[in-house]
Amino acid sequence: MTTTAETNQTANRDLVLTRIIDAPRKNIFRAWTEADLLKQWFAPLPYTTPHAELDVRAGGSNVITMRSPDGTEYPNQGVYLEVVKNERLVFTDAYTKDWQPSEKPFMTVIITLEDLGGKTKYTALVRHWTEADREAHEKMGFHEGWGICTDQLAALAAKL
Repeated sequence: MTTTAETNQTANRDLVLTRIIDAPRKNIFRAWTEADLLKQWFAPLPYTTPHAELDVRAGGSNVITMRSPDGTEYPNQGVYLEVVKNERLVFTDAYTKDWQPSEKPFMTVIITLEDLGGKTKYTALVRHWTEADREAHEKMGFHEGWGICTDQLAALAAKL
């Protein structure tokens, strides 16, 4: 009974995006883990990603900056919790570099890449610390923004 209650509570804090991408998962993994590639798709156009530092390993940190059309920059810092090449990436903004707690943890992201014989089932599961955080992320445009980014990711991965 406790497990069900915990699962339901967690589900109330989750946002999920799933797509079939016409590219092998190794290309999608590269696009997530190579800074020069990530900068090409990570922000929903017309936003850009002018800066990305990625230390892609469990315990490694990342700093990714998005820029709005008016020039406002939005830096994001986090730590990778799990890295399984071509299969899974898990990262969180609960920590910055060197396991230092962040000022306001917001989410943990679980990217899963499932091989479909040349295509990839791509799942982005975003777990928020609170239901209010999930609601705020939804109101920020999670589905539209992450959808645009996933389209951009798919287009890039198809060319790699």
